[in-house]
Amino acid sequence: MQADYVIVGAGSAGCVLANRLSEDGKFRVLLIEAGDDDRLTNLRQVISNVMVTVPIGYAKTIKDAAVNWKYQTEPDPGIDGRVLTWSKGKVFGGSSSINGMLYVRGQHADYDGWRDLGCTGWGWADVFPYFLRSEDQERGASQYHATGGPLTVSDPTMAHPVSAMVVEACQAAGLPRRDYNGAQQEGVDWFQLNIRKGRRCSAAVAYLHPALKRPNVEVISRATVTRVVIEGRRATGVEFLRDGQRITVKANAEVILAAGSIGSPQILQLSGVGPGALLADLGIAVAADLPGVGENLQDHYVVAQNFRLKPGVPSVNALTRGPRLLAQGLKYLLTRKGLFAMSSAHVAAFVRSRPDVARPDIQFHILPATSRRSMEDNLKVELDREPGLTMAPCQLRPESRGQVRIRSIDPAAHPAIRPNYLSAEEDQRVAIAGLRWGRRIAEQAPLRDVIAHEMMPGESLQTDDDLLAHARRAGNTIYHPVGTCAMGSDAGAVVDSELRVRGIDGLRVVDASVMPRLVSGNTNAPTIMIAEKAADLIRGRKASAVQ
Repeated sequence: MQADYVIVGAGSAGCVLANRLSEDGKFRVLLIEAGDDDRLTNLRQVISNVMVTVPIGYAKTIKDAAVNWKYQTEPDPGIDGRVLTWSKGKVFGGSSSINGMLYVRGQHADYDGWRDLGCTGWGWADVFPYFLRSEDQERGASQYHATGGPLTVSDPTMAHPVSAMVVEACQAAGLPRRDYNGAQQEGVDWFQLNIRKGRRCSAAVAYLHPALKRPNVEVISRATVTRVVIEGRRATGVEFLRDGQRITVKANAEVILAAGSIGSPQILQLSGVGPGALLADLGIAVAADLPGVGENLQDHYVVAQNFRLKPGVPSVNALTRGPRLLAQGLKYLLTRKGLFAMSSAHVAAFVRSRPDVARPDIQFHILPATSRRSMEDNLKVELDREPGLTMAPCQLRPESRGQVRIRSIDPAAHPAIRPNYLSAEEDQRVAIAGLRWGRRIAEQAPLRDVIAHEMMPGESLQTDDDLLAHARRAGNTIYHPVGTCAMGSDAGAVVDSELRVRGIDGLRVVDASVMPRLVSGNTNAPTIMIAEKAADLIRGRKASAVQ
């Protein structure tokens, strides 16, 4: 078995690559995925795939092992020794098939920062055309948006009255109403969504499904990659297990890892590319001693802030039970609108933790709903019966750094994940500032008129120490790990500016793991951008060729 390009991982980046590298018909592309087909024709997991298709299904897919890796972190001292489960997509489309469908590019300065770190060709002016190439903006084309791309970007169809009050309250607190994917991010607006006509528009829907109609594209699903085959200093293929058989596929041109910020460093380490001492301890022959593989782990840590609304105030909570839920189900079947077409948050707000910070360093995910989350299992969530509002701040550019390291040579064993949340003093300060900002918004009209009281952290917690203690015990991942195969030119970089693995020919990494620094927002749109640009790099096309 052989192909020109062998891509590991059918997540957001892998779907883009499979489409773009096969579109001119010159190359044979093979995509290897540990999960299964996301389409409703796949009867092996049809219920799970219904949840992938219907937007509100994210509430189920976030804990469904059929489509989710459900990684677990090591006990983390910075969050009171808690263990968190990290949801990552294990299905065609990867995490874009199970996420909250929020479309956020980040700040222009994020990418200029990458460029200044030695990532030549990755400044805002370089990457902006690739955001446009991917986008089909329902608002229409403008200076900062495009139409005609594969990925639908839409507005919420459910303009909830409490969410509208939040937008007004944010403006009263001094935030401008602004398209956060435009010239500047600071401000408030409704989230832009990857939802197309009431259905999730994942990377699989946007890129992979059309590509599978081509004769030069093949996907092997339910396959566990054991290693990249490296001969001398060149990657020549990939070995994987499927149905108990060990199979090797040859790559005539390149092997491309697109397995994500956990999977890509794990596969590199299993292949002998990584920290030499770690590999030697596990008896793995070292093909390239790259200490940065698995290091530089960054993630957005979100802290819940819940408010009880006054009796009778409308809330999503009331729509999720009994006759109202049935009515919402019927509404969705007839109109593709309502509760079942809802994303994980309605309103986005980007603020600065203090006036002297140059640009926003806090993002709010705001939804007129509240839930009770188990402290022992962060995926065990139950919506309240009474009306509520959640305003959840996260620090956009954390300074804490963690790592991902394999525990054994078993490719099926999950690696050890150490996020080291809140280990940096700046991260602690911003976590406190985020909660104070949430209170500031809640105090503004018209929102203050419908809030009964603050549930969590609770009005009795006022000091910085109180709020930090709450952040440690109640915070959670927002599922944005990046950086474990960082791009750059320094000694810790794993890939160069063309995403080629240092010291190994014919091998690239193309996914969120190559981000040297976490972007200021949700990570799916930037990951798709990275893959769009990578496809041009691989084909030798210049950015000026972007249409």
